Amino acid sequence: MKTTENTKTTSSRETAKKGVTKAKSNAASGLTELFEDGLKDIYWAEKALTKALPTMVKNASSVELKDAIDNHLTETENQIKRLEEVFDIIGKKATAKKCDAMEGLIEEAKGMLEETEVGVVRDAAIIAASQKIEHYEIATYGTLRQFAETLGLPEAASILELTLDEEKGADKILTEVAVNAVNLEAAEVE
Repeated sequence: MKTTENTKTTSSRETAKKGVTKAKSNAASGLTELFEDGLKDIYWAEKALTKALPTMVKNASSVELKDAIDNHLTETENQIKRLEEVFDIIGKKATAKKCDAMEGLIEEAKGMLEETEVGVVRDAAIIAASQKIEHYEIATYGTLRQFAETLGLPEAASILELTLDEEKGADKILTEVAVNAVNLEAAEVE
């Protein structure tokens, strides 16, 4: 027995030396907990986004861009409700956990507004910032949907798939606005 304990201790020391991060005491130990943590994270992110999107609309000059962001704000409000449905499905209270990634993306978007003049160049910056946010959401919802499928939660997976499709659609619309108008106009400002 002592040999086994000594081997485990040595392995732990060797692992620590190799830069492996030590888990917190409340760290997820299974896929269900990881899924729940992910839901809490994106729930916070979506709520934060509902506060940030109106600022983007106010700073945009392109009517198409304003419309795209306004439409996505409505979608985001519905996505929050769907996340609450997923929490219900798994028998948990809808709880938000601060999402460092979304906080950083929103702060970066604010910085991009400050670093651009009002007009098409700012519109291009808004699209760039918005697409970074969309790509984060696409990655998150794709992962959560897969977790739900793996955990045998088909109803939750279906709800998450719907939101994933909306995020992909929002990204596509932003690309169209950028490619068909904003980026071309911004290039002419040079």
